[in-house]
Amino acid sequence: MPGVELRRVPVETAITVLVILTVLAGTVTMAALQPEVTPNVWDYTMPPVACAAAVFRRRFPISALLLAGAAAGFYYPMARLDGWILLAVLLTLFTAADLGHLAAAATITVAGLLAVTLGEMNSPIRHLDDSQFLLLGGWVFATLAMGGMSRNRRAYLAEAGRRLAEAERTREEEARRRAAEERLRIARELHDTLGHNISMINVQAGAALHRIKDRPGQAETALATIKEASKEALRELRATLGVLRQVDEDSPTSPAPSLARVRELADRSGLTVRIEILGEPRALPAEVDHAAVRIVQEALTNVTRHSGTGTAEIVIRYGGADIALRIDDHGPGARPGSEAGFGIIGMRERATALGGTLEAGPRPGGGFRVSARLPLRGIS
Repeated sequence: MPGVELRRVPVETAITVLVILTVLAGTVTMAALQPEVTPNVWDYTMPPVACAAAVFRRRFPISALLLAGAAAGFYYPMARLDGWILLAVLLTLFTAADLGHLAAAATITVAGLLAVTLGEMNSPIRHLDDSQFLLLGGWVFATLAMGGMSRNRRAYLAEAGRRLAEAERTREEEARRRAAEERLRIARELHDTLGHNISMINVQAGAALHRIKDRPGQAETALATIKEASKEALRELRATLGVLRQVDEDSPTSPAPSLARVRELADRSGLTVRIEILGEPRALPAEVDHAAVRIVQEALTNVTRHSGTGTAEIVIRYGGADIALRIDDHGPGARPGSEAGFGIIGMRERATALGGTLEAGPRPGGGFRVSARLPLRGIS
């Protein structure tokens, strides 16, 4: 109807009302069906007592079960009508078992059946014959079992919900962790590639400005180096952004940075670099090769920025189980006021991610040294 709010009645409330109405109506119905029997006070008092117990069974499950059982215990030997008070008893019994009081409910049930048996034996009116008594016992224990099953099912659903929530929380944490690792990896890539190339552009631009009047030929060489460095920086930036956007480009790209092209890397640094290779050079696993060339690149960038010298030395040793890198310079060290960055942190993270080590610090004879060891075993 318009203007009338319809509210959904909970199932449990509906069941409670139905049981109470049925039990109370049982006295009137049985009195009408048995006109030759005159009801007494027990016929009219015990059913309402059992119904009152059913109303408060959720708040006081054991007390309600005891009260309903006591009402039934007085009803059957003392009352004259065969009413339906048992429905209220079964409802309180189910609730007690459903709320976890299974042992207490079972004990009260057994005691109640014994009391009914004794009451029937001593009552002048026999309400239950043998078959009905067995049926009563079956209904009682079935109700007890259904209450226990209902509690177990509710506990199972709660545990399943808890596990589902835990799995969702764990999945979200894992996604956040992977996102943080990916952001860190991208930041490290951008720092190493752009930092190296921009530092080289800065050095070459300064040299070009210094020589453009006196030695224009050398200035032209510096400008050509700047052009190549900026092109390389743009290529690296496009590659990183392509990964972020998950775009597969059909056009061919420049070869990925590799330790096999370390001479090209040294030539573009603007430094005079001596390279020494120990052992037999060979193809490296992709992640090891990538980490190694980035470490060399960042070390050369630090030489350009902070060492105050124009020379460096790279030693690469190929071993059976690992590859060792050493980058030295012989400068006076970092200039006063220079800011510490994330270069060494990023190099160390690259090494430790592969199970290797990296050390960076002043050399005993002066200058600065970066030493790294990257294992090859266990890398696919």
